[in-house]
Amino acid sequence: MVKEESENKKKKGFVLWVLILLLIATNGITAWLLFQEKNRIIEQKIVTETVIVERDNVKKDLEILKTDFDGLKTNNSALQKEIDDKKMRIEELIAEAEKHKGDAYIIAKLRKETNTLREIMKNYVHTIDSLNTLNQTLIAEKKDVLKQLSTEKEKQNTLTKEKEELQNTITKGSILTCFNVTAKAVLFKRGGKKEVETSRSRKAQKIKVSFSLGENKIAKPGEKTVYVRIITPDGKEMAKSYDDTYKFSFNKSSGYYAGKETLNYANAEISGVTYCEGQNEMVPGNYIIEITCDGVVIGGANLKLD
Repeated sequence: MVKEESENKKKKGFVLWVLILLLIATNGITAWLLFQEKNRIIEQKIVTETVIVERDNVKKDLEILKTDFDGLKTNNSALQKEIDDKKMRIEELIAEAEKHKGDAYIIAKLRKETNTLREIMKNYVHTIDSLNTLNQTLIAEKKDVLKQLSTEKEKQNTLTKEKEELQNTITKGSILTCFNVTAKAVLFKRGGKKEVETSRSRKAQKIKVSFSLGENKIAKPGEKTVYVRIITPDGKEMAKSYDDTYKFSFNKSSGYYAGKETLNYANAEISGVTYCEGQNEMVPGNYIIEITCDGVVIGGANLKLD
């Protein structure tokens, strides 16, 4: 009986120790699990804080990049459009960085795209500098070309002016001279066979105008029509008819002639005579006679009738 009680006590003691050992083991495992979870939480917190810091850095870099892109200006419309598109993309990336605060994968993608945009910006800066340098070169070349054109234009204007002056000199030099101009009133007797000079207006039938054309080596030779224009004492032009038949041009104007003579001019002195008459009888007073050739008045005389 005593022996049986002793064995029961031993069994109970063994079970107790087993329970104690199990409890110690369970507590150890629980403590280890708690330690592991604490470390995981700490590590997760560190990772989260690192991602947030990286997100803030990326966001800051994007804002700096946006400012840098704002400073890029160019006259090249295609390039400026690309720059504006990149600025809009940066705005989208800043919004994504604000939205995904703890997402390491998204933040890593944003960092990668930020770096790519920075390299693109550097290329834009280089391109714009090259374009500006090219533009400056083109502007300088344009100024040189315009200067050369201006110089050539001045030369051309000078040559044109000299040509015009030479032409004017030639034109003036080719104008015929007229001298020995005389005007006499005449009447005709014996059926027109005898010519008689008179100073009486009531007897005068025609005005006889004599003249000579001088030698001119640069004038164009050939037939020269000499027109005689006469202004009567009452201020009228003497003409046999006032239609286009007796109308002619001179000194950029026009009028009516009283007589004309066509001479074959050979650059040497030549004389001519023409008889002038009008529609009405002559009146007393002073008659003004003008000699015109090649559209220019080249000589003149006066005749006074009683």
